[in-house]
Amino acid sequence: MSIILFLIILIVLILVHEFGHFIVAKKSGIRVDEFGIGFPPRIKGWKKGETTYTLNWIPFGGFVKIAGEDVTDEELSVMSAKERDRNFALKPAAIKAAVIVAGVAFNFLLAWVLFSVGYMTGLPVPVDESGAEEGLRDVALVITGVQEGAAAEEAGLNPGDKILSLVADDGRGVPDLTTDAVREFIATRPGATLTLTYEREGETASATLSPRESAELERAVIGITMDRIGTLEASPLEAIGRGFIMTARVTGATVSGLYSLVKNALTGEGSFADVSGPVGIVRIVGDAARFGFAYLIGLTAVISVNLAVLNLLPFPALDGGRLLFLLIEKLKGSPIKPAIANTANMIGFYALIILMLVVTYHDVVKLFR
Repeated sequence: MSIILFLIILIVLILVHEFGHFIVAKKSGIRVDEFGIGFPPRIKGWKKGETTYTLNWIPFGGFVKIAGEDVTDEELSVMSAKERDRNFALKPAAIKAAVIVAGVAFNFLLAWVLFSVGYMTGLPVPVDESGAEEGLRDVALVITGVQEGAAAEEAGLNPGDKILSLVADDGRGVPDLTTDAVREFIATRPGATLTLTYEREGETASATLSPRESAELERAVIGITMDRIGTLEASPLEAIGRGFIMTARVTGATVSGLYSLVKNALTGEGSFADVSGPVGIVRIVGDAARFGFAYLIGLTAVISVNLAVLNLLPFPALDGGRLLFLLIEKLKGSPIKPAIANTANMIGFYALIILMLVVTYHDVVKLFR
């Protein structure tokens, strides 16, 4: 189920991204030869006007074929005046930039829409991020993560479980279910038998487990992270404002995280364990699904922002790389030869594929640790 949800999210995000390129190219008078859902081989195609709309077998997103995007010098030399007028390569730099940025812009826009819809329908937020507990409904102490191999995992606890009570074998319990109170209760009872009652998908259940000493944390733990979470439901106008603010926050956090990742990689402090590829994201999607549909909306918005920020990196084959080429052309006063640009983009594409394979390999290794 997690894989299916991940594929649906991936397809939606990439199609939205490609639709951004498509619609701005069309509005700019550039010929679009094909808009594809999935990747070839082709299942079926429909031609409307000058564009062929295709459905393809490999369901990992989509693509847009824009006239002149990968044109050669020879092809340009034999074009008619009409073809040259509709060609991306021969458009002014401002129009080229608009077409390139459109995909990223649509991903940011989608994130804003999703966050706004989430706030309108009720988006789960940590109590400390909401500004106050007033106005929140269904406030509960929720397990947000479960450590592999820890007592909590062995007891069958999952992210998304709401903690209802925690009682020790001496009959004492946690009177106030806050993060600090539960953590302190567990820390002072290494080896004790605890009964944790929780709610999952509307059903109540209990788990028996014993805290274990953690040398790293210097206290007893059961291997969970938790947070007090409530549902924030806003009016449409407020939701739109909150959606914009959340999109900006996630963008800032993504840029900051990416900067730290690159910095650590350059200084030798980085690790592939810090990065999640498709396999890791499938697992994250599965955890979000356990929390509920609202979490899935929020996660989709976060991934959309991540996709937008990554695409803006000045690396060949990415939108940021194409923008960099435009800037170089502007500074040097002449266009980069198509053969050079195409070669750079091809090398960049294969480099990204290799990087994705390496990250995926480490994702799989982490699953079996």
